[in-house]
Amino acid sequence: MAQQERAIRTRQVLLLAAASVFDEVGYDAASISEILSRSAMTKGALYFHFASKEALARGVIDAQTADLELPETGSKLQDLVCLTQVIANRLQTDVLLRAGIRLTVEERTLNLLGASQASPYARWIEICAALLTAAKADGELLGHVQPAAVAELVVASFTGIQLVSQVYSRREDLGERLSTFWRYLLPGIAVPGVLPHLATELPVAG
Repeated sequence: MAQQERAIRTRQVLLLAAASVFDEVGYDAASISEILSRSAMTKGALYFHFASKEALARGVIDAQTADLELPETGSKLQDLVCLTQVIANRLQTDVLLRAGIRLTVEERTLNLLGASQASPYARWIEICAALLTAAKADGELLGHVQPAAVAELVVASFTGIQLVSQVYSRREDLGERLSTFWRYLLPGIAVPGVLPHLATELPVAG
């Protein structure tokens, strides 16, 4: 058991080191030597867990949703809004999430992953679609709304919004930009009776 725990810790250290390099310089400029330097691991340990830089990139991308905890507010539509804001907050501190998102928007990485991977966006779309499907079943969505289509719209919009926010403020204004997005989208998908009860920002802890 102790050996298994060490292996898990080693893999996590390697992923974090790789994420920090990918986050700073992207996939192409990242080097195995720099990842090893930051992890303080041996080359043997790295190749035991990851056969290549590509495998490390896959690991970082997969880690985006590995420990994701979905908000529970009593409204699936509100849960979806809160989820995007939670991710926005985590992007400030979670290097694995930042690197994973950077890798998903780099053409080089997407070409390496190939169409067989169903794109790194698939899991995010799946999560959003599940929340929207539940929201529709609960009567929160207008009759014409198609959860799968809106889920793709939300993921695509978040991707673009966070890129713009990164350019303008290193994502410091991402929460505000997402709030604006939701203020315009929600009236087009939510039933009128639900709208007054939806918040587009996370509640301030107090």
